[in-house]
Amino acid sequence: MPGRLPPVPLPLRRLRGAQHVPASGGAIICSNHVSFFDFTFLGLGAISQHRLVRFMAKSAVFGHWFAGPFMRAMKHIPVDRKAGAAAFESAVRALKDGEVVGVFPEATISRSFTVKDLKAGAARMAIDANVPIIPAAVWGGHRVATKGHKVQLRRGVPVMVFLGEPIVPEPGEKVQPLLRRTRAAMEALLDEAQRAYPDQPAGPEDTWWLPVHLGGTAPTPEEAAVADSARAAGEGPKPAKKTLVQRVGVLLRRR
Repeated sequence: MPGRLPPVPLPLRRLRGAQHVPASGGAIICSNHVSFFDFTFLGLGAISQHRLVRFMAKSAVFGHWFAGPFMRAMKHIPVDRKAGAAAFESAVRALKDGEVVGVFPEATISRSFTVKDLKAGAARMAIDANVPIIPAAVWGGHRVATKGHKVQLRRGVPVMVFLGEPIVPEPGEKVQPLLRRTRAAMEALLDEAQRAYPDQPAGPEDTWWLPVHLGGTAPTPEEAAVADSARAAGEGPKPAKKTLVQRVGVLLRRR
């Protein structure tokens, strides 16, 4: 049956609510987005139910020399933002075929580490395919790899994945009410994950990974929104030019 796996040991220890992922049938996992590895952590959360999650991701990722083959092999769903209807239809077909689809409805990583405004696509898919939404929160992976910070590959960084009770579209329910219910559930789960997180900043210079309302120095949601708008308009800071040695290193790694 599509979307099922044989039993696999689950290496993710900080996981709660995996039983909410249905053992069969279509469902949408809707999660916040704080790190480049969120899809991995959430996928591990579904493995305990012997399910594969097909994540929707930017089409550019599928053309990447390293990540592309993996994304295609795992049958994730490419999203071309200029032609999103095709990705939407592919996701709805997968849901009707009984698969689990993963969505980051904020559409991009949240630099404030709070839940941003959600795009309506996930709620529309749930209504069209008549499947439940599984709200989710992931926390901790941003300490390893996230936007605006150097990647720090290290062991021992706790990652928490919380999955909530299914949100079933009510008969005749419109997109926006369903979206509001989904966001409220995601916010509650993220708050629980943040407050239950076992680590604290190592010092004043390590508070960047906490949101402002928890005493951290991450941008406020308002500041993050302004910065995101500036970057989208091409007004953000330009990346530093690579040195000759760095360029040669990149070419060698591509061979």
